[in-house]
Amino acid sequence: MKILVINCGSSSLKYQLLEMLGEHRLASGLVERIGESMGKVSHQNRPDAAGGQGIVYEKPISDHRSAMNEAVGQLTAPGTGVISGPSEIAAVGHRVVHGGELFQEPVQVDRRVLEAIQKTIPLAPLHNPANLMGIKVARELFPHAPQVAVFDTAFHQTIPAFAYHYALPWSYYEQMGVRRYGFHGTSHQYVAREAAIRLGRPPSAVNLITAHLGSGASICAIEKGVSVDTSMGMTPLGGLIMGTRGGNLDPGVVMYIAERKGMTLEEVNAVLQKESGLKGICGMNDLRDIHAAAGDGNARAQLALDMFVYRCRQYIGAYFFQLGRVDALVFTAGVGENDAVIREACCRGMATAGLTLDPQKNRYPDRHGGEITAAGSRIKGYVIPTNEELEIARQTLGVVEGKE
Repeated sequence: MKILVINCGSSSLKYQLLEMLGEHRLASGLVERIGESMGKVSHQNRPDAAGGQGIVYEKPISDHRSAMNEAVGQLTAPGTGVISGPSEIAAVGHRVVHGGELFQEPVQVDRRVLEAIQKTIPLAPLHNPANLMGIKVARELFPHAPQVAVFDTAFHQTIPAFAYHYALPWSYYEQMGVRRYGFHGTSHQYVAREAAIRLGRPPSAVNLITAHLGSGASICAIEKGVSVDTSMGMTPLGGLIMGTRGGNLDPGVVMYIAERKGMTLEEVNAVLQKESGLKGICGMNDLRDIHAAAGDGNARAQLALDMFVYRCRQYIGAYFFQLGRVDALVFTAGVGENDAVIREACCRGMATAGLTLDPQKNRYPDRHGGEITAAGSRIKGYVIPTNEELEIARQTLGVVEGKE
């Protein structure tokens, strides 16, 4: 069965076509700068195979329908396409950022689902409209194929009420849905399943802490296979320090800045979204650049590294106590998978808690099946590359086949 996975942004469309028998990628691509004077299309056939064919070109891409047509055109191109036509696509899985409290699992799209996603737009005004647009276009282009919505927030709907409520007037929750939701759910769910396989146990038998560390970052506490807490809140602004987002913040700071600088809430929000985090501290948001600058003696770059690690350790430590028993700590996403220095700093001093890092394994995790802990470490440490597209495809397949 071939499943097309779509991640639709406000001005971009990312896609992958997967053959679920064997779970391998047939093609992947990205359409960027939709609606601008000149768009860009990047497409690659069989990206996991040696000699996979790639193509990059520019042309005006007026809207998401045009972007989807470009993707279909590459997938079906005579002589180079990986499928003969759209009819070969058995189902389409869509990433939807926010499902609010309406969606606790992936669902096949129908009129009621579309209306419900529309209702969640106030919770994710930058993402959900684009996700919804992608679904509507795909339904028209692939009328034969079931459309499945997979929500970033769904995995965290198992978090208990005492952990997701804010201590605000109750009417804010009842009337506006103000509460913690969490994000990166498909990533945390994917690596949790992979960690359970490495541990040789079913997901329902493991307790994990998963650290999705990238430009956006979050940490999740997983008890018996389900999320019981996560660092992000009602929006992706909360929790860890990120590339351009500052994470947890005294709300009084927002009011103080707005008053002293004469800024509107929209202007303050722009600063919190785009000018804070690592970038706010040292002027750089890529940890590779920050490591290099710190090595050259840049004090603020070193401060940014120290602050990033400190915040990660705060959550990891809190979740150790919350879970009581931890079977593994898992690092994933761009930083988590590739930055051995950050992983080592996050794990420093954890031997007393039962996790002993092996420096050599941590430096070259690929050579050791992703394990980074020493022999005899009671708690395992893993580096597991995330694959959100495959997780979306798996959940889409489950919905289509009627599986849990």
